[in-house]
Amino acid sequence: MHLTGYFLQRLARGLVTFWFAVTVTFFLVRLLPGDPVLAVAGPGMTEEIRQTQLELYGLDRPLAVQYFAYLRELIHGNLGISFLRSQPVSQILMERLPWTLLLTGSALVVTVLLGVPLGVLAATQARGWVDRVVQVTGVVGQSLFVPSLGILLLYTLGLMLGWFPIGGAVKSGLTGFSYYLSVLHHLVLPCFTLVLAQLASYVLTLRATLIEALGEEYCDLARAKGTRENKVIWKHALRNALLPTTTLIGLQIGFLVGGAVLTETIYAYPGVGRAIYEAVGQLDFPVLQGAFVLLAATVVIANLLTDIAYGLLDPRVRT
Repeated sequence: MHLTGYFLQRLARGLVTFWFAVTVTFFLVRLLPGDPVLAVAGPGMTEEIRQTQLELYGLDRPLAVQYFAYLRELIHGNLGISFLRSQPVSQILMERLPWTLLLTGSALVVTVLLGVPLGVLAATQARGWVDRVVQVTGVVGQSLFVPSLGILLLYTLGLMLGWFPIGGAVKSGLTGFSYYLSVLHHLVLPCFTLVLAQLASYVLTLRATLIEALGEEYCDLARAKGTRENKVIWKHALRNALLPTTTLIGLQIGFLVGGAVLTETIYAYPGVGRAIYEAVGQLDFPVLQGAFVLLAATVVIANLLTDIAYGLLDPRVRT
């Protein structure tokens, strides 16, 4: 298949996935227990005030009418107005998005920087004590649950030892270099939580694919030509072993997005995940829908880029 056709096929699949995510989100938020108008008007509202609020936010219309009206507005880039803050949802989310991107982006970069050398070390020392330690640690790492891990790190490194802040993203009142240093200091614990929760799968996948690649004929041929083992590993075998892990990175972005919601809640980190947590408690439908739309779009775009990168690296997947 030509690269353009491959791209269009993946794009169509991504659009269908995005539409499905938007649809599921729209109906799921309306299954939440409680009355969103009650959260806005307060417990002392009369039935007349309730009906007025329902009409104001369009909640009195049939569900199907609300759904198609929402899709129409979404196509035009309108995510609605927050019930409680009376602000455009896009404005609220754009204030939160940079913090989430900083957290997830940092976690992804650290995971790759740690995962590649650890995976190579485990593969080249297969069946040695280093490999056993990596495998055992990997199995334990894969069983870690983000909230449990986050609470453990928060308690030990934040409360008991006092090495890191226990909440927020930056200390107020700082400027210049001190501001950025505070941002990094607050970032360590939530970033470390996400890295530990996903590093194991990356290392174990790279280990398995690299061991297989090192046994291929092209590596044996390179050794027969007198190529040093380090060059065989890093130049020949690793290049092919990284292909499956490229797909894994795309999947991990989805994990990071989901993990960020839990991590930001635990550490009171002011990202999109924290906005979702707050909106659930307040039954703020527009913010909930907008946040999930934003996260769904992020995951779909990330997976689309991953598919394109894989197609460029390995033309066989386009056949």
